[in-house]
Amino acid sequence: MPEMPKSNIIWSNGENLPWDDAKIHVLSHVVHYGSSVFEGIRCYDTKRGPAVFRLEDHIKRLYDSAKIYRMEIPYPQQEFMDAVLATIRANDLKSCYIRPIVFRGYGSLGVDPMSCPVDSVIAVWEWGEYLGADALEKGVSVGISSWNRMAPNTIPALAKAGGNYLNSQLVRIEANQNGFDEGIVLGVDGLVSEGSGENIFVIKNEQIYTPASHYGILPGITRHSAITLARDLGMRVEQRGIPREFLYIADEVFFTGTAAEISPITKIDHLQIGDGKRGPITEKIQKLFFDVVTGEVEDPHGWLTPVY
Repeated sequence: MPEMPKSNIIWSNGENLPWDDAKIHVLSHVVHYGSSVFEGIRCYDTKRGPAVFRLEDHIKRLYDSAKIYRMEIPYPQQEFMDAVLATIRANDLKSCYIRPIVFRGYGSLGVDPMSCPVDSVIAVWEWGEYLGADALEKGVSVGISSWNRMAPNTIPALAKAGGNYLNSQLVRIEANQNGFDEGIVLGVDGLVSEGSGENIFVIKNEQIYTPASHYGILPGITRHSAITLARDLGMRVEQRGIPREFLYIADEVFFTGTAAEISPITKIDHLQIGDGKRGPITEKIQKLFFDVVTGEVEDPHGWLTPVY
């Protein structure tokens, strides 16, 4: 696995620190109990300069996740958004991945986190295609995981919390060990939930379906963008329960996510999906998405926040 690319500066609790100096104590609460909430955001190099995609929506979700876990972020949301933009500028990046994370730091080491400080960090770095360079065009091969998503009222699926991703790790490890690019996880009801870190869309007879939020998914920002863009193109999107076998007989299937962007799925459990290549509806939504985020067309929904 290639080493993570470094940037110069990480924003930590209101200070700019050199990348290698941004460290925490090994007895920080987050290390032992996964007590963090975070976001993944992209900055694109558009025709009008670097711009962050749906910054306000991501930071709003970060604060919502923190609220669920009773973590008081000691900065107004606007100040946090300004810090994201300032961190990109400090690192002189035109396009990058952005990782804001809020976590319980060093204080006491019991399950109850309330006496531990709430630390806030923003890191940015250059990052390419999450599922591989060919994924956006040729698609990926995925397998249904033997692991399930969490049941309702166990771990909150609406919070993008670090601890949730222990489940995602098991899904991704299993998928990769079985020769797949990614895994699809079902809920405890046996219906389709999502990928290890992506939402999923299914197309049959020109109708688009995606699991509704009560099927254990994280309602993704890119998921919402894909729904909006599909409707802009005059397509209907239905949020509903999706049985596993419906995936096999679909005409097209695709993933959405900040990292995955919009990636076609061409094989599931070694079965070819549709024609075994990126389908026409996926391609239309994908093209419009990239036209918007790169500034090729007007940004009708106000999704791009200029860095400068």
